Amino acid sequence: MQTLHVHTPGHSYPIHIGSRLLDNLAEYIRPHISGKAVIISNQTVAPLYLNPVQAACQQLGISVCNIILPDGEQYKNNESLQQIYTGLLQHHADRRTTILALGGGVIGDLAGFAAATYQRGIPFIQIPTTLLSQVDSSVGGKTGINHPLGKNMIGAFYQPQAVIADTSTLQTLPPREFSAGLAEVIKYALLGDIDFLVQLEQTMPGIMRQEQTALADTIRHCCQMKAHIVEQDEKEQGIRALLNLGHTFGHAIETQMGYGNWLHGEAVAAGMVLAARLSEHKGYLKTADTERIIHLLQAARLPVAPPEFAIDTWLALMQHDKKNQAGQIRLVILKQLGQAAVEAGFSREDMAALLQSI
Repeated sequence: MQTLHVHTPGHSYPIHIGSRLLDNLAEYIRPHISGKAVIISNQTVAPLYLNPVQAACQQLGISVCNIILPDGEQYKNNESLQQIYTGLLQHHADRRTTILALGGGVIGDLAGFAAATYQRGIPFIQIPTTLLSQVDSSVGGKTGINHPLGKNMIGAFYQPQAVIADTSTLQTLPPREFSAGLAEVIKYALLGDIDFLVQLEQTMPGIMRQEQTALADTIRHCCQMKAHIVEQDEKEQGIRALLNLGHTFGHAIETQMGYGNWLHGEAVAAGMVLAARLSEHKGYLKTADTERIIHLLQAARLPVAPPEFAIDTWLALMQHDKKNQAGQIRLVILKQLGQAAVEAGFSREDMAALLQSI
């Protein structure tokens, strides 16, 4: 097991990474839980991993109950949030009740937002079971739900008490979901660590085979990078925006296609290629750089081109991006491989010309 720490103005918390951590879960949640516990999971993950989480709570003498949601990005909405609130109220949850978020990014975001807002804030612990959530969404305190007009437009920054990433849960992850998580891994290399990019090019075959050492080291490196960024900019007023590389395009893909039809990581992968093409257009990247990105994404079995899209629809969706200012689109571009920047001043006309050239 490896343990990292995230230090934010509100509090510090550990990230535990390793295989079969659920076998000793009581040890890891003991410092962060008292009173009651409510496990929030979904219909796919609960049959696999609910029992050991319940057993850990019972081992600590903690009263525990469950709220099980449907599985899928399309359920990351207000209806599911209200279902959580109803469950918390029915179980008489109070401010000493701890939420345990058992699942992927959708469960983590929903459970975290519920924790942030129920009785104006109760503690929660992230137990991520997908690669995407282990390397990215469980760390840093971004919580929220989707809206039909835009992804993640309603939410709160609310840090967990702990993150327990059991890498052995990835063995039950469908291959498509595993690949989707690798999009976020590759994102970290592109935005800020050229040495990590070289490493991924060498180790991707082993990562795809889920070789435990390569996998654990990759997850640790991504969490370390994110922790460092979050510590500098918890609420995304500056450097944290770089973590959205590929996401403005990716969110447009997800919203246009209908939440869940393209997985988040798949949309981000195609979005990163579009961001690279834009960086080429601006004179920052060479075509060979973009081809290198494409090759690595293909090695992770990820899409490298967007679905067919209506330019007007995409531009309308991109206008809702949270990075925009004064009506102008702001995008994360690559000044070079391993160095990202947020660039402003993209008008609708600029973006239309770019998208038409793809």
